[in-house]
Amino acid sequence: MEILFLLEQVVNGLVLGGYYLLLALGLSLIFSVGGIVNLAHGAFYALGAYVSLEVIKHAGFTGSIFITPALVGLLGILFERYLLRRFYTADPILSLLVTFGLALVAEQALRMAWGSAPLASTMPPEFKGQLIMGDMMFSKYRLFILGVVTVVMVGIWLLLHKTSFGRVVRAGVQKPDMVAVLGIKLQPYMTAIVMLGVATAALGGVLFGPITIVHPAMGTEIMTVAFVVVVIGGLGSFWGVVLAALLVGVVRGITIHFQPAAGEASMYVLMFLVLMFRPRGLLGERIERFE
Repeated sequence: MEILFLLEQVVNGLVLGGYYLLLALGLSLIFSVGGIVNLAHGAFYALGAYVSLEVIKHAGFTGSIFITPALVGLLGILFERYLLRRFYTADPILSLLVTFGLALVAEQALRMAWGSAPLASTMPPEFKGQLIMGDMMFSKYRLFILGVVTVVMVGIWLLLHKTSFGRVVRAGVQKPDMVAVLGIKLQPYMTAIVMLGVATAALGGVLFGPITIVHPAMGTEIMTVAFVVVVIGGLGSFWGVVLAALLVGVVRGITIHFQPAAGEASMYVLMFLVLMFRPRGLLGERIERFE
């Protein structure tokens, strides 16, 4: 029974890792192409959770899964066009300060729009309850989240590795000068990457709203974890971020099983150990800065 319970914690840890992945993957993509660590990324996650509350009233939960990321992704286009674009060739500290300030402004804006009191999102009735597999019991909704995250992860990988769009993006990450010589402007691709990253963050807000408390500071809270995941995986590494997110989720799940008080600290210990032996992260590579 102890082994079965531990296996359940591993599955729950994978779900938690998927939660982190939706945030960290977009954060890593934006850094890869633009060289900017977007500290306002968590604000789009929180915005996604709040927007989904309104969309669910009119289109239901299933509709919100598609509509909310699309709406927040459009906002990401404006974010890239009027803010990030100014800092691609500037001192990186400037983009850190600006995006950090934007995160604070966004948090207060959410308070003004929806109030400071925590709100509850609605879980779809069809995913309520437990799924029993032999002697093990799993939440239907958590398994649903794991399935959606897997689809998103595979979809982004296919976009980056099996399309002409992805080939240009990967070439721009590794050899931006060569791409420029070929007459290809990376700017539109950067806009699309920011939109994609912001949309995945918003999707995280939609999916995890029903099992977490929706409140204005939720983006700030998750941003720390997302940054830890990106550092462990390696800035700019797709599979590094995937591996790190799942690893952090499982380590936290198992740690909480044995020592609940140490669950939060486990990811920081993991980051320390990884950086001690591989400062670039698990699968990190040297990346030329976007010009």
